[in-house]
Amino acid sequence: MSQETGYLTAAGQRLEYRWVGPGPAEAPTLVLLHEGLGCVSLWRDFPERLVAATGCGALVYSRAGYGRSQTIALPRPLDYMQREGEAVVGAVLDAAGVRSAILVGHSDGGSIALVHAATAGRERVAGLVLMAPHVFCEEVSVRSIAAAKREYEAGELRARLQRHHGENVEAAFRGWCEAWLDPAFRRWNLEGYLPQVTAPTLVIQGEDDAYGTIAQVQAIAGGVAGPVETLLLAGCGHSPYRERPEETLAATARFVGQLVR
Repeated sequence: MSQETGYLTAAGQRLEYRWVGPGPAEAPTLVLLHEGLGCVSLWRDFPERLVAATGCGALVYSRAGYGRSQTIALPRPLDYMQREGEAVVGAVLDAAGVRSAILVGHSDGGSIALVHAATAGRERVAGLVLMAPHVFCEEVSVRSIAAAKREYEAGELRARLQRHHGENVEAAFRGWCEAWLDPAFRRWNLEGYLPQVTAPTLVIQGEDDAYGTIAQVQAIAGGVAGPVETLLLAGCGHSPYRERPEETLAATARFVGQLVR
């Protein structure tokens, strides 16, 4: 399976990327958008497995402030997900030559995917696979992020993240956690974007997700304009592709196969 790694420039940002499988002239492209503490390397082998199961290519990249991409100034603006979806994702797709995109977003990445599909990406996005997305702030999210902050400052979380983010570890963690723990973030809400989402959507949610409840799934399913499917995974937390990889891969491959056909 062919692979390419390097850096691209999009919206004035130098971003690390990895391309797996066929190029954009040969097949649709799965664009993987990582979680609030994620990056290219934290997807592990999921991109390769998706490519093998679907025949599509996969573009994986780290947003600014994550992985080996350029760093950012803190604090992040509280509307960082809206900004990313409206202004940056499209520039990344342009820089990579992506023609037809299926966005595969996890957590923050799922939220960013919704914003992009509702705004700049309406003509290019053929479908959405959203794992543990959020469209509003819940108390369970705030409590879990506060616990993660304690683990980062007094436990082993910082060391684990530094293996993936290197010198960006502070920007990655503080940018995410300080935004979500800001009292003003309780008013953060993406539901106004949902009626503009016309692409077919698959939402995958763990029933034991410590960062969000089924209310997020219900809001998306009831709010988007396009067809929507949902998959609830028992015994699964916030990362379906890591905790329940076989079910997540099978559901994603089936959904993508319908789009490609």
